[in-house]
Amino acid sequence: MRSLIDIKELSVSELDSLINTALDIIENPKKYSQKCQGKKIATLFFEPSTRTRLSFEAAMYELGGNVLGFSEAQSSSASKGESVADTAKIISLYADIIAMRHPKEGAPLVASMNASIPVINAGDGGHNHPTQTLADLLTIKRKKGRFDNLTVGLCGDLKFGRTVHSLISALSRYEGIKFVLISPEELKIPGYVKTDVIEKNGIEYVETTDLAGAMPELDILYMTRVQKERFFNEEDYLRLKDSYILNPQKLENAKKDLCIMHPLPRVNEISVSVDNDPRACYFEQALNGKYMRMALILMLLGIE
Repeated sequence: MRSLIDIKELSVSELDSLINTALDIIENPKKYSQKCQGKKIATLFFEPSTRTRLSFEAAMYELGGNVLGFSEAQSSSASKGESVADTAKIISLYADIIAMRHPKEGAPLVASMNASIPVINAGDGGHNHPTQTLADLLTIKRKKGRFDNLTVGLCGDLKFGRTVHSLISALSRYEGIKFVLISPEELKIPGYVKTDVIEKNGIEYVETTDLAGAMPELDILYMTRVQKERFFNEEDYLRLKDSYILNPQKLENAKKDLCIMHPLPRVNEISVSVDNDPRACYFEQALNGKYMRMALILMLLGIE
């Protein structure tokens, strides 16, 4: 039995295999419509979520399976003080696989060590969000046809952005990747991501505060929101939240085939006037998340 807590647990060949399955699901949805008949996924969301939770649920329904779970900690026994370990043991009695989101880093790992069924980390604090990275990779594959020789701009909150950390881990395994890290000083990429992932893999990178200046060289621009809930004080948040707003003017010098991505939800960091630009890929990215979650559920349940 295998869980997925961190994107690094998947080898490059496993990533390729998941992507190929997802592409096949897109082409042949009928072929997969009963693959999980009689199976149940438990979505244990101790933190609010729209896309991730509903796309896991949609993924299981489209595979012919069923869904149980909760969407906030208050509606679970966690509100009575039940531990994550005990919750995982109990849910293992009712379901075949768990998707868990939790505000505490490491909670899905604890769940996986105590569950007798596979656990998927659907986001743990500022730490990891591997299935968002799978959605990101499928989007890049469908738009660019490759993962090597790409210049990837990551913009916004690079300090607490778990989606950014996971994507850097995944892309660092491919040849010819260059990262352009665009953020305010206060929200720079953590030192451990730079040393343990980017530098360790010999990846070229630059850090800058200037989004417009970086734009012309980018193949992919990955925008993130400056997250209010990650700040210790309101003043810092208010001062920084509008630093990086993508609008049509900032895109004037961008490549014609730039791929603009965002893990969503957005607040105001991408102007709605960008939505109709053919380079905007973020809604498609959300749909790609459902296909990759379908592929992952099949893999972890050992269904061909």
